[in-house]
Amino acid sequence: MSNPELERSIEAILMVVDEPVTEMTLAHVLNKPVEEIVEALAELTQSYGERGFELKAITGGWRFYSRPEYSNAVEGFVLDGQQSRLTQAALETLAVIAYRQPVSRARVSAIRGVNVEAVMKTLVTRGLVEEAGFEHETGAILYVTTSYFLERLSLNSLMDLPALAPYLPDLDRLDEVLDSLTD
Repeated sequence: MSNPELERSIEAILMVVDEPVTEMTLAHVLNKPVEEIVEALAELTQSYGERGFELKAITGGWRFYSRPEYSNAVEGFVLDGQQSRLTQAALETLAVIAYRQPVSRARVSAIRGVNVEAVMKTLVTRGLVEEAGFEHETGAILYVTTSYFLERLSLNSLMDLPALAPYLPDLDRLDEVLDSLTD
């Protein structure tokens, strides 16, 4: 059963949020039961149909997002011609952090085989990575991905990252190749 006033209130709040908002927060702010909020969010999600935006639950909260098919238009507007894509080095570094977190900069450098100091600064500046304490043995700063990282990849949690196993080399085959080289 639709509640237009509640739906408009939710829309007004979602128009001004910087990060996804939970049903609990909306229920508290609007002084409504969580069940009513969930129902209103479902109604709103269906009502938008084929617009340039959609209402989605990401990282445990709700927010408006532009539809992926309009990313070029949005990117052109937001960046006004500036380059926003991450470099290959930044993407590789981000992948190491995502799968190995919490991880130190030295460990990321060792895995990648290159110094990642400048790339790490870029990832921190862009809000994709943040400091998360210190390594007990060395005192090195540990890094983890942020909720913004999950949001940008449309993931609810790190558990939604694809498995790495299909992309890793077949170690048995690698052993065969190495053995053949030594014969």
